[in-house]
This record gives sequence, C-alpha cells and structure tokens, in this order.
Amino acid sequence: MVVELISVGTEILLGNIVNTNAAYLSRECALLGLSLYHQSSIGDNEERLYEAIERALKRSDIVILSGGLGPTKDDLTKETAAKVMGLSLVEDPHSKEQIAEYFKQIHAKVVTENNWKQSMIPEGAIVIDNDNGTAPGLILEKDGKSLILLPGPPRELIPMFQKDIAPYLSQLEPDMIVSETVKVCGIGESQAETMISDLIDEQSNPTIAPYAKLGEVHFRITAKAKDEVIARKLILPMVEELKNRFKEKVYTTLEEETLEESIYHLLKDKGLKLTTAESCSGGLLAGRIVNVPGVSEVFQQGFITYSNAAKRNLIGVKKSTLEEFGAVSPQTAKEMAKGCALTMGSEVGLSTTGIAGPGGGTDEKPVGLVYIGCYYKGKTIAKEFHFQGNRSKVRDSAVVQALILLRECILEDAK
Repeated sequence: MVVELISVGTEILLGNIVNTNAAYLSRECALLGLSLYHQSSIGDNEERLYEAIERALKRSDIVILSGGLGPTKDDLTKETAAKVMGLSLVEDPHSKEQIAEYFKQIHAKVVTENNWKQSMIPEGAIVIDNDNGTAPGLILEKDGKSLILLPGPPRELIPMFQKDIAPYLSQLEPDMIVSETVKVCGIGESQAETMISDLIDEQSNPTIAPYAKLGEVHFRITAKAKDEVIARKLILPMVEELKNRFKEKVYTTLEEETLEESIYHLLKDKGLKLTTAESCSGGLLAGRIVNVPGVSEVFQQGFITYSNAAKRNLIGVKKSTLEEFGAVSPQTAKEMAKGCALTMGSEVGLSTTGIAGPGGGTDEKPVGLVYIGCYYKGKTIAKEFHFQGNRSKVRDSAVVQALILLRECILEDAK
C-alpha cells in the first residue's frame, strides 16, 4: 500500500523548527512495508492544505498528517480534513473528558474556551487518545482510503504512533520491510556503483541502494516478507555478495557502527595505542576519534601543531625538514606521525598537514592539498590528497581519509 506524509505548520516552512516528524514517520512506515512516494510541508492555510490532502488521497492509499490539531485559530488540519472527506464536526464526550483530565493532572488553574475545540471530531472518525497532550489523534476512513491525523509535538506523536497507529497500519499492510546496511570506505561512489551495476539491474526482492557519504559508500539492502526471519534470509546472500566484491573495503555491516568505531575495535583487538598530530584539521581528527565510547583504552594524545614552532617543540619535527620541504609536505607529515607516536610511546601515529584555504595556496601547493602521515610499528608512510570545496569540506575530508589510511595500515600489517 502507498502512504503519503503531509506536515502542517508555517513554522516548518520558515525553518523555525526542524521537521523530525517526517523523518520518523518515513522510517516507521518503511518498516511496516508501506511504500512512500510523496511527502510535503504545508503552511497554516486552509486552501493550500485542502488541495494537498485532496491530491494525496487521489494517489495514495493512506495519508498521514502531522500538526495543526491544536486549540488556536490557525490550527486547521482537522477542520480541513473533514471538509475534504465531506464530514461534519461533532463533539466527542470521551475526548472532552480526556482533555479535562489532562488539565487536572497538570494542575491548570484556568482552561480557556478554545481548548474544547480539540474535542470536536469529524463524524464517524476513529479517535486515538493522546496520553501526552490534549489533541486526540484521528483516523478517517472513506472509499478504501485512510486519513490519519496526528498531533505535531514529537513527544505526543511518537508514543501515539507506536501504541495505536502502527498496529492499525499493520492490519492494512501485513508484509513488513527489513533493511541491513553494508558500509565500505576508501572507494568512490561511482566506482562502487559500477562494481554492483549488475545487482542493481537485476534487483527485485531484496533491493539494493547505494548512499554516498564523505569517503564512504553505504549499501542498504531491503527485503519485503511476511516476517523478519524470512526477510533476513532474503537479505543474507546479498550481504555476502557485497562482502565478496568489496573485501577489506567493507568496514561494518552494523547499522549504527561508524568508521571510527570500527577502527577503535581494530586497535583494541590488536592491543595498539594511537596518538594524533594535526595541523590543517586542527583537532577535528582527535575530536572524531573521542566520539567513540571507551576510546581511552586505545587513544593516548591528540596534538594540535598548527605552527612550525609547535611541530618542532611538541613532536620533534626537524627544523631542516620544515625549511627545506615546508610544513605542507610528505616529509613533514611523516615526521609528525612518527614524532607524536614516539613522544607518547604509541605504536601508531596519525598526522595531517595541508592548505585548507581559502587563502594560502600557490601553483605548486594549491588550496586543498593535504598530506596524511601514518606511523605504524616502526614504519612511516605519507599520502597526498587534493580535496575540493570550502575550508570546512577540506578539513572534514582530511579527517575521513586519515581514518581510512589508518585502517589500511592496520589491515595491511595483518596480511
């Protein structure tokens, strides 16, 4: 069945709030096996909202609206939905009791008259109690279509969806959707997609979709089946095929695991300690590493050696190296990586030095040039990169490639 989402509220259109409801509902509907082709945001305008609901009902089996169920005059969702469905509003005694009880529980001294507007419902609607607010949820059914109205605040919408709406939708769509993700790094999106073009061309159930991230490509494999066990059996061969094709480029098949978390596990399993020395990335690399819980077991120190003096005094980069080759050079990157490791007694050292821009570049050393060094058990290498984009993009790219280089060094040693 096809579901469509409509988020109601001028504050969403103006960017005053982030529309987290749409992201949440999209994920949940997908897990329930529903197909989502359209979603839209509409301001607090009756005419435009009417058109949006009418259009959605023509092309979708289920339409879920969030927001606009409050007590004020600009809360128009319920009234507009009723007009589209040709239903009149009637007072629901149960909803009125629920609203009164809510205000009693929060010890409200005054309940304004407009709050009782929320007890008016489209005639024949299924009323969903709101355990965390005053606006009840509503389900309107007509001609095989379902119109579902949910309150806007996430603390009200999410519990209501989980408790009442998800079971209702499960009855409409008995199949469920299960997804798994294979994450690869150190390969470009176009190359990765080319390597699985035959799988994409032949896909049916499960399906496979690549998603590009900075320095990474994630493949989401999705299967539809009667239950989770059957769905995962459909997914497993595709996961194994991706592992076979990308080999060591696959760093995890766990949805929540990040690149830095996978590296933490590699370092911990091998009993290795890591130290970093950063110039152009200015602490971003260390910051990403320490995002990992428990990383203190493997991470010893992060040096920010932005100036030449810091490079010399803190981690022992030779003055002659800086004078002959410059701070942005493979020679300096190597000495930074080795120097920070030896300073802290680490087996592993990782360094970044480059020109993040927007100024400072030359024909010989343009903006975006970055050298990344890795010291690993007595051996030191440096790689040259040319990143595109603004200063922030160059620095972020340097961090990702540093992590990838570190991972490659660890895996190469294991061969």
